[in-house]
Amino acid sequence: MSKPNDLSQPPLRHRIVTVALLTVAAIYFLTPVYWLVVSSTKSSSDLFGTFGFWFHDPHPLDYLHRVLSYDDGVYVRWFANSLMYAGVGALAATLLSAAAGYALATFRFPGREGIFNVILAGVLIPGTALALPLYLLFSEIGLANTYWAVLIPSVVSPFGVYLCRIYAAAAVPGSLLEAARIDGAGEARIFSTLGLRLMTPALVTVFLFQFVHIWNNFFLPLVMLSDSDLYPIQLGLTSWQGYADRQPELYQYTVGGALLSVLPLMVLMGVLQRYWRTGLTEGSVKA
Repeated sequence: MSKPNDLSQPPLRHRIVTVALLTVAAIYFLTPVYWLVVSSTKSSSDLFGTFGFWFHDPHPLDYLHRVLSYDDGVYVRWFANSLMYAGVGALAATLLSAAAGYALATFRFPGREGIFNVILAGVLIPGTALALPLYLLFSEIGLANTYWAVLIPSVVSPFGVYLCRIYAAAAVPGSLLEAARIDGAGEARIFSTLGLRLMTPALVTVFLFQFVHIWNNFFLPLVMLSDSDLYPIQLGLTSWQGYADRQPELYQYTVGGALLSVLPLMVLMGVLQRYWRTGLTEGSVKA
């Protein structure tokens, strides 16, 4: 006779299929990372003349030092630019999304649903469709080819506003807000001391998504920037690849730079993973 706990577990064949599919997915996503690790230890000639998925006369520290020191350390500048674009942009986008989502969830005013529907429509518009209009606008006001040309568009996150509104509606009880108002707290203080704390899982989720989006963004900096000192990593590595036919060592520098560029995302994902899982699930269920 089967135990009562067995009734809550899926059949063995379902678990085997699930594990097999997850294993295939893990291999699919980790294979490029493994190739980057292996290739970053090779010279440019070995990249094309040896088996791609195994080491050959590895000198990882030497090659990574060359990446960081090439052209007076321009890669370090690109790395710092990406950290600034992604860090400042994601933080500003998170705070703006929190304020907008909190207001849409807790206050009733004419046109609230219409504004929310417009924001939802913004989720469906691809960023590449807005790059050229943004460039023309920033050129008119003299901000093209500046840090602001990448930063300002990065602070707008329609998905972040949507997620914060849904989460705030479920996680911020109206009775708690009313109690704070009765105690004499202003709306700004209620938002900063209660709203932000209760919405922390959703805010971490928005920050993570926006950081990854800005870090991997290629087309907007390509349109906005012409000064190589302002480039983020993605645009800088592409410029190296464009010159690799004339300078073959740039193939190896591009691969090594690509490996270094994924490290911040891996660290951020590892640190914020538990908040990310919580933020995706808790805001959709009311207690």
